[in-house]
Amino acid sequence: MNRREFLQLVLAGYIAGMFKKSFSDQLINYEIKPFGNLRLIHLTDTHAQLDPLYFREPNINLGVGMNKNIPPHIVGKNFLKYYGINEEILKHAFTYLDFNRSAHNYGKFGGYAYLKSIIDMLRLDVNGNALVLDGGDTWQGSGLSLLEKGTDMVKASNILGVDVMTGHWEFTFGENYFLKNLNNFNGDFIAQNVMLKEEAIFNGMTPIDEELHFQKPYITKVINGIKIAIIGQAFPYTPIANPKRFIPNLTFGIKESELQDLVNKIKKTDKPSFIVLLSHNGIDVDKKIAKRVGGINLILGGKTPDSATDGDTYGTMLIDLV
Repeated sequence: MNRREFLQLVLAGYIAGMFKKSFSDQLINYEIKPFGNLRLIHLTDTHAQLDPLYFREPNINLGVGMNKNIPPHIVGKNFLKYYGINEEILKHAFTYLDFNRSAHNYGKFGGYAYLKSIIDMLRLDVNGNALVLDGGDTWQGSGLSLLEKGTDMVKASNILGVDVMTGHWEFTFGENYFLKNLNNFNGDFIAQNVMLKEEAIFNGMTPIDEELHFQKPYITKVINGIKIAIIGQAFPYTPIANPKRFIPNLTFGIKESELQDLVNKIKKTDKPSFIVLLSHNGIDVDKKIAKRVGGINLILGGKTPDSATDGDTYGTMLIDLV
């Protein structure tokens, strides 16, 4: 074997993972002993990244006003100090510090194949008494998803076993493609804050209910004898952050008073043991909702792109409910 052939073999081996494990192979042991009756597995903001990738947080994350210098608006050494993190591999996961060296040592962050394995294991640990909740920004973000208008990621979501999701960039393929994707999605898409405009009815669109919701505002699930209500909160500023021409028949917003009315209605009519807000507001808006809207037991958030929780395609947040 000559030098050129050896280098070609090394390169091929590196690509195939022969000489270097991915980050997900080396991270945390996910064998978590269950202690409740129902397990929630939350993921968000995967942005259609199916393959392992390198990730680094920004150097600066500016919080405004009362949100200055508090999570998630802290990065680097301040982040490590706040959470008491000393492990080198976790420094690589959550900060930009020594990124080049750490990336060389620890490799890329997992991928959907790893995520599928983890989710299946977490489900099996509780005999299937689990729900997979997706906070959105899932079907858009890669070149392939752009060419496929998100259909590839709908298939990936189905394989992953997503039970309930809300969204943001899912809408930006356009309303027609969004509806086609929903028809192929095995789970439930929910959004209490997305309504049809009145003129949308004349354009052939039909609301879900008398309040003109575009999709179901919430869903109830009974798992292991526990009734749980999940309310969807899509990104409220979609028409501002994205071209309005993609969603000409839809209106968005935080809709705080409507959310409170919905929570009250759910508690009265469905009588769930637990109410979850599956949100794509961003953490600062979620914190305000937590203070202003009563009756919500848990907010599972997404969107905040500078926090360590967003873009974490290859991990899950796990909650066991008693």
